[in-house]
Amino acid sequence: MESVSCRFCTEQLDNTFIDLGTSPLSNAYLKQADLYKQEVFYPLHVQICDQCFLVQLPQFEAPENIFKDYAYFSSYSDTWLKHCASYRDMVIARFNINSSWQIIEIASNDGYLLQYFKEKSIPVLGIEPAANVAQVAQAKGIPTISQFFGKKNCE
Repeated sequence: MESVSCRFCTEQLDNTFIDLGTSPLSNAYLKQADLYKQEVFYPLHVQICDQCFLVQLPQFEAPENIFKDYAYFSSYSDTWLKHCASYRDMVIARFNINSSWQIIEIASNDGYLLQYFKEKSIPVLGIEPAANVAQVAQAKGIPTISQFFGKKNCE
């Protein structure tokens, strides 16, 4: 694998977090005409930065090609939603979270987790790159920025 730099602090990425082999793009559903064509697989060699501890994959495909019309909505899973409500209760108790806090979720999907904090009057903010998914969160009243998270969001 070629040398890659951290997207956040530009340090050299030398350490493997986990190597999951290869996979086609998520949400890259094949059309009928493509079923007998070779599908492109990309490495899922996840690395971690020694400096800022950001866990990341090397970029092989433009994010816009992955998140343009995202098909997965987290709120479709009732068991996942039940877990999220339970998780909210656990972290509120553990960290004594109240309305003076703000919960920010990166890759917040359709507001599946943040809706539970909002129920408790805790300010929330989602950051979700897929515009179609972010719109669903916004329709639920979850403030959501529809863009990719990166260094520019932190300045």
